[in-house]
Amino acid sequence: MKVSTRVEYGIIALADIAINGGDGKTVSSSDISERQDISQKYLEQIIISLRQGGFVKGQKGSRGGYVLSRPADRIYLSEVLNALDNSILADAYEDGEDNTAGMRGSVNFCLWNKINGYMRRFTEQMTLADIIAEHRENAEISTENMYYI
Repeated sequence: MKVSTRVEYGIIALADIAINGGDGKTVSSSDISERQDISQKYLEQIIISLRQGGFVKGQKGSRGGYVLSRPADRIYLSEVLNALDNSILADAYEDGEDNTAGMRGSVNFCLWNKINGYMRRFTEQMTLADIIAEHRENAEISTENMYYI
């Protein structure tokens, strides 16, 4: 499965905002862009979708930027995926299409729709907080095994 950079960067941006924002502190798109090595223009387009999806709120002014609109443990990845690319969790064929007969229908039903179902259930249970926890755990492991000469 291929996930677009739009989806990948959107999740990264949300995680960055969650980690670096907090207590009312905003995170600017230029800071995210610099930390995550993402084009700021591209990132701003993604953030528009994240705002429309209800994941972030923008604040204007000299200390403007973005904050999460709800806690990270209440932002489910299925919602983010659907907001940024609604085809990822879609069934292999849409209702009304005549792809249910023969081998194509069997493959769609037995393979692709089941894989999509597993992915849908998985992402409905995984939150942004889970990704952040994994990131922090990996960051701790990588600093523990660092040797200096």
